[in-house]
Amino acid sequence: MNARKVFVTFCLLGLWVQPAASDMLDDPLLAQPVQLQDGATLPDASRIDCASAVDFTQPLALTDAVDTALCNNPQIRATWAEIKVQSGVVGEARAAYLPTITGSVSRLKDTTTYSSDSHQPSSTNIGNQFYGTLNWRLFDFGGRSANREAANEMLLAAIAGHDAALQKTMASVIQSWFEAMTSQAVMNARQQIAQLAQQTLTVAQRRESKGATTQDDTLQAATALAKAQLNAMHAEGDYQKNLALLKQAMGINLATAVHLPTQPERVNPADIHDLNQWLKQAQSRHPAISQARAKWQADQDKIIQVRSDGLPTLDMTAHISRNGFPNQGLSSISQTDKDIGLTVSVPLFDGFSRHYKIEEARAQAEQSAAQLEDTTAHILTDVVKAWADAKTALGVLTVSQQLLDAAQASVDSSRRRYDKNVADILEVLNTQSALADAQQQRIQAIAEWQSARLSLLANTGILSQLPAADASAF
Repeated sequence: MNARKVFVTFCLLGLWVQPAASDMLDDPLLAQPVQLQDGATLPDASRIDCASAVDFTQPLALTDAVDTALCNNPQIRATWAEIKVQSGVVGEARAAYLPTITGSVSRLKDTTTYSSDSHQPSSTNIGNQFYGTLNWRLFDFGGRSANREAANEMLLAAIAGHDAALQKTMASVIQSWFEAMTSQAVMNARQQIAQLAQQTLTVAQRRESKGATTQDDTLQAATALAKAQLNAMHAEGDYQKNLALLKQAMGINLATAVHLPTQPERVNPADIHDLNQWLKQAQSRHPAISQARAKWQADQDKIIQVRSDGLPTLDMTAHISRNGFPNQGLSSISQTDKDIGLTVSVPLFDGFSRHYKIEEARAQAEQSAAQLEDTTAHILTDVVKAWADAKTALGVLTVSQQLLDAAQASVDSSRRRYDKNVADILEVLNTQSALADAQQQRIQAIAEWQSARLSLLANTGILSQLPAADASAF
């Protein structure tokens, strides 16, 4: 009777512990990384803000565009779910170190009927049957350890994959934001040139009406105005296209009205460090390299795990039964059986399947090592290209401002000279055309600098949330 009470208590405890562990302890084996506990963050540990809504009636700040894109991107949600999947694999690997306990309770009716020749009366026995078992692997030549390490590495790979998705999304939306800003600046510049051409035509018409000039000046001014208006229309079309691409990158409805701040007239160039510093940071911080490295480490551990599956294992087993064993009917007398022991399992021959599994694991590790080298080489090459582009763009940025200032001064001078009948219409139109080219060069220089520095940050793996909302942050 005491054994029955112990067994029933043990089974009831088991029935309570497992659901309680699931309900009260969401992660009883501490397999979840801190990212799942604290929420998604950017690579620099700053939080992704999805709670606050963006006010689209105000000019769209870069940080708001980034937050919106990160919250709406499905690839980021998929990589976040992959972290949950791999944390579950880590939990399973850790659970392999714990014993497994099962129990069963049966209510049986055992009826025995004899033939008429035996003259024995039939008998019926009704009773309860209890059975419990415990299995605990004590030693396995490192198989569980290797499997646990592989699971940990794959979890790190999933986290790095999530960071890579964050960086890819951020780079995409920031690039789209800058392209929309650039196209808006081009549109404004073209409209300004069109207004300047309209003013020149008005002056030419007034001078013609006074007999101070011929009709040729008016016709040339009208031609220049039509060309400027045509360029302004093309620029507006490019702006609307890039604005739609920005909305697409943010994951918002294309019908949403979005306004952008104006491009700054002055951009403060940032220091471009030595190339070796960027290369070192890329090797240590780029999430794609970290992901490939973790995958290679996991495949290395997989070799140990597969090899250990063909080695002996040591298990402890314990059983307790009351009134017989499962699927064997009730015992004729009330009895309790207990046994405990150690079992050594030695694989003797498996048809050479283990040999080929080990070779497969080794080949997979070699493939991962090659992938790591290829990923690293590709990223470092991109860093070198981005660094060179940033250095060039930094020099062009300074010269383009000088060109714009000179072109603006030339236009002002030619217009004054034309008003005083000292210069002809061709000089005015030429300086206006030069100003339009200088504005285009300046806008393009700013865009190339922003794009080059963005590419350098993204390829190095240090791209994170920008501290400022305007383009001057770059």
